[in-house]
Amino acid sequence: MSHYEKTDQEYKQSLSDIEYRVTREAATERPFSGRYLDHWDKGRYRCACCGTPLFLSETKFDAGCGWPSYSSPEEPSSIKEIRDTTHGMVRTEVRCTNCDAHLGHVFDDGPTPTGLRYCINSASLSFEPSTNAAHSIAEK
Repeated sequence: MSHYEKTDQEYKQSLSDIEYRVTREAATERPFSGRYLDHWDKGRYRCACCGTPLFLSETKFDAGCGWPSYSSPEEPSSIKEIRDTTHGMVRTEVRCTNCDAHLGHVFDDGPTPTGLRYCINSASLSFEPSTNAAHSIAEK
C-alpha cells in the first residue's frame, strides 16, 4: 500500500507529460531517449513523484539496452516487484514502494555481484548530485 497520497490532478500538475505517463500510467519512454541514460555524475537517483531515494550512482552501469540500468536499489524496501504479463511477455515490474510510481522492470541478466539489471525509465527519476558529506554517507 502506498504511503504517499496525491490526487491524479496533483500529479498532472507537478509532473511533465512523459513523467506522468510513465509513473502513473506505466508507459515506457522510447529507448535511448531518457535524460539519465548517459548521465554518470555521482549522486542519488530519487523517485520523480515523491522523492524517495531509489538508486546510487555507484550501482549504475551501461547495459546497452536504451534505459538507465542499476545493479541494485539503494534500499531494497524502497522498491516493490510486481509480475507483469503485458505485451505478451512475463516480466517483473518495479514500482516505488512509497507512492506506487511505475519505474521500469528488473531482469536477471545484470553484472555481479547481484546479477540484476534494474532497467529504469529516466522519466521516473530525479537526480541529487553528491556533496562531499552526502557522498561519504552513501559510501558507508
